Amino acid sequence: MSRLPLRSIDDAPAEARPRLETAQQNNGFLPNLVRLLANAPVALETYQTVSAINGRASLSLAEREAVQITAAATHGCGFCVAGHTAIAEKKAKLDPAVIGALRDTAAVPDARLDAVARFTKAVIASRGAVSDADLADFKAAGFDDQAALEVVLGVSLATLCNFANNLGQPALNPELAAYEWKGAVAPAAVQ
Repeated sequence: MSRLPLRSIDDAPAEARPRLETAQQNNGFLPNLVRLLANAPVALETYQTVSAINGRASLSLAEREAVQITAAATHGCGFCVAGHTAIAEKKAKLDPAVIGALRDTAAVPDARLDAVARFTKAVIASRGAVSDADLADFKAAGFDDQAALEVVLGVSLATLCNFANNLGQPALNPELAAYEWKGAVAPAAVQ
């Protein structure tokens, strides 16, 4: 059971309703993440706006999904791991072994996506202050400065979603049940 209300189109704040309607139309169902974010219309707006911007990045869909799954698994967000696994399988057509490795935050059997996942983990672990070696390794895999910043963009989007889900603890939508992830819970940050 969610710790925060999961809003419907009918009971959401007025400014969130059009965004919920759009999400319903785009997905064929109303993802519980969106219902959760509707409690704060500006958070929902940020999620949808940054998501659209991230979709215009130079990184391919597969690369963007590698960022999202890696970040979600690193942050212990089962909801986002499941949601992005569905996208990785259905839309990005990623190989199941690649998806499994991303979900496990293990070495990915695709050199380019492995470089994206490793760089994503380095960005998260260092709060963006990656080592010269991490940046050089990412660039050696064929990426440039723009791609490095787009990984940071993807991590920022993931952080909003992952942390909102970790806070609210919404149930996984039935439409995502086949992609459920019961990985490790994210460790608390050092205070």
